[in-house]
Amino acid sequence: MIDKPDIDERLLAAEVAAAWSVDVVDLAFMPVGLDGHAWAYRVEASDGRRYFLKVRRGDFSPAAVLLPGFLRTQGLRQVVAPLDLRLDGGVARRFGDYRLLLYPFQDGDSLWGRGLTDRQWTEHGDFLGRLHRVTPSAEVAAVLPVETYRSSAGDRLRALGGQAATSEVLGAFWERYGAALRRLAETVDDLASRVTPGQQVICHADIHPGNLIADGDGPLHVVDWDAPILAPRERDLMFVHSADFGEHPIDARRAELFREGYGALEPDPVLLSYYRGERHLDDVAAFLGSILSPEASAESRANDLHWLIRIAEAVADPGYAP
Repeated sequence: MIDKPDIDERLLAAEVAAAWSVDVVDLAFMPVGLDGHAWAYRVEASDGRRYFLKVRRGDFSPAAVLLPGFLRTQGLRQVVAPLDLRLDGGVARRFGDYRLLLYPFQDGDSLWGRGLTDRQWTEHGDFLGRLHRVTPSAEVAAVLPVETYRSSAGDRLRALGGQAATSEVLGAFWERYGAALRRLAETVDDLASRVTPGQQVICHADIHPGNLIADGDGPLHVVDWDAPILAPRERDLMFVHSADFGEHPIDARRAELFREGYGALEPDPVLLSYYRGERHLDDVAAFLGSILSPEASAESRANDLHWLIRIAEAVADPGYAP
């Protein structure tokens, strides 16, 4: 989120210091991410160590708290997991209406803009293949959501469409793209009715290149485990096989490199289509809601409108098919 939360940063730094026994010397807001309920800070400690602090309004899901640490115990070294609290046990800390998670800071950049190297495409395949083969512990399985193919995105879009049509900011947008977005909602409903449920595995559920961090051609770090789910593997493979996520999407060569790491795979095309369309629909509904929020800044609205138009242009293209 690019707008700062309404938080006294001196108190926040003191809370981090107390909860994780970190001698905080600097706390810097990071305008990253598109989640309207979560914010990020870089924490500098007196011993030179750096940390990534995630602040969420309301609770983190139990799966987001438990799963990353469990995956690390299963040998998935790419998973970036929150650090344990020093005294209280667990990993999440209450801070007024907010919850805090602290992570080791990963050097490198998001791979959204520059893409993956050949070596990283194979590592990405290997990582997802191993993730999808992990059997969750009883504790983790008890808190992981399970795919139902009943998305709320279409209803949210329809509910917000009337507001968008009369909005000074979104009126022209809705007049141009509203019909295509309503058709997408109908398409997603139809795809959901035709899905043949597959074997359910642990899925990250948001593993686009923006959530892959690397320094040059170095090892991958997989971040943002906020919404994992038990679902068919296509839930994650959609991000690999769709051209919508990142500036350097998969092509024939990259697909072969990915397959070298993942193993043989023949994704279900209906499931891939459902997940692509549903993701577009969910993002559109989220951006509409954030733009229409009276609390949004002009800068935040402009940023969300940029991404909203990017999705809508893809959906309105005559050749678009989820």
